Amino acid sequence: MDFALSPEQQDLIALARDFARKEIAPEVAAYDREERFPIEIIRKAAGLGLMGGVVPTEYGGAGLDHKTYALVVEEVSRVCHIVGVAMTLASGLVGNSVFAFGTEEQKRRYLAPLARGEAFGAAGVTEARSGTDVSDMDTVCRKDGSDYVLTGAKMWISFLDVAEWFLTFAHLGVDERTGRKRICAFVVDRDLPGVSVHPLQNKFGFRPLKTGELVLEDVRVPADALVGEEGRGFAVAMNAVENGRLGVATRAVGLAQASVDAAVEYSKDRVVFQQPIARFQMVQKMLADAIVGTEAARLLVLRLADLKDRGERARSYASMAKMYASDVAMQAAIAAFQIHGAYGVSDEYPVGRYLRDAKVFQIVEGNNELHRALIAEGSTGIR
Repeated sequence: MDFALSPEQQDLIALARDFARKEIAPEVAAYDREERFPIEIIRKAAGLGLMGGVVPTEYGGAGLDHKTYALVVEEVSRVCHIVGVAMTLASGLVGNSVFAFGTEEQKRRYLAPLARGEAFGAAGVTEARSGTDVSDMDTVCRKDGSDYVLTGAKMWISFLDVAEWFLTFAHLGVDERTGRKRICAFVVDRDLPGVSVHPLQNKFGFRPLKTGELVLEDVRVPADALVGEEGRGFAVAMNAVENGRLGVATRAVGLAQASVDAAVEYSKDRVVFQQPIARFQMVQKMLADAIVGTEAARLLVLRLADLKDRGERARSYASMAKMYASDVAMQAAIAAFQIHGAYGVSDEYPVGRYLRDAKVFQIVEGNNELHRALIAEGSTGIR
């Protein structure tokens, strides 16, 4: 891998860092407490061209390589990974599937405004019963003339308050040859009859995101809402989650680095027994483990980005990066909280927020137990 950055890459990363410190840092504690999505900050990020990611410029994107994209998202996520997740929508879970499988009209209508930060979309993949077993969905669709009619519900869907459309999935029944459900992918506009959303309140973590249930009650969509081929939607779903994992891993590294930053600064300033606690070996061990873990997680993310820039499949590396980065984020957040002692409980310090969000990172985009299984299967070939 080439770790050298061009002057243009360095300038873009510096722009993201400066934006995060000046525009996001003064507001993040307040909007996290209020469970409010900072749409005004996202609009400012869009004005600076930070929303387009790897989407080609012809579709409103920035046309970045995956390495630059990851480093830019990390810089913002170091201050607020919620703004970071908004920056990954066009390049990851939502937009990439439209780019890879959508028609030209779908790319112009949905992907381009998303990449420009003018509109938001969301992915409706997970269901309450099946969870990480994406293929075993209960949401169904049926043909009615040239239209499709969708019925079912998706759970743990984010951006419910701002999404104007949803990339979602339903099945046409079971294929008799394979015994698997014939899954279809659709773009469903929010304002269609039968679409409703039910956000959860007072979540443990990721609080500024409105997350909850997406309900589809006999929602009629035209044939041109189909993304990809009929019955081949599982490939679209897997593309969505694999590309989403780069963004999740990158944001987790940003959170881990934020925890390291907070722990280092506090350990230098906090004086006990007439000396900074940074001199105590127990504190040094916690700092060293968090620092090394964060650096290693960053390398895994850059390895994944490098593979994607080469156009290679990276299923196992996506799982490695997501699993390890989120585990490290949890480890670093726990260390930062412990180093802060009783002050970690105070809302005056950010480490409580880091700890809550780090736990959620270990669950989203496939829980880490699933990723361990995927990594082992990728190595042994045994499923």
